[in-house]
Amino acid sequence: MKTIRQTYHIHASIQKVWQALVDPKDIEGWGGGPAKMDDKKGTEFSLWDGEVFGVNKEVAPYKKLVQEWYGGKWDQPSMATFSLHKEEDGTRIDFLHENVPDNEFIDIEQGWKDYYLGPLKDYVEEK
Repeated sequence: MKTIRQTYHIHASIQKVWQALVDPKDIEGWGGGPAKMDDKKGTEFSLWDGEVFGVNKEVAPYKKLVQEWYGGKWDQPSMATFSLHKEEDGTRIDFLHENVPDNEFIDIEQGWKDYYLGPLKDYVEEK
């Protein structure tokens, strides 16, 4: 199992970035839908019409979201942590994805850039 670390500097308020992580309408706006999501601990979520799913394990609004993630037919979940930090010109997301299956590491690492956090950044900066 491997770990992914990525950082994103987003020129948008922390409120907009948070909403794009937890609001199904915003998630669908940047391409992760159909989605089931909210900002409550214990919520079972799904993205891309169930291709990715899991549970919100820790929720600190506008600060931190920790999710147990499953993709495909994984035997055990990975853990995705989104830490949000207010910056002078917007928001920084420090992203940590732990327990990533070795055989999917390269695709998943690039997938965060191409299909999740990259599009989320573009979406909230244009909004």
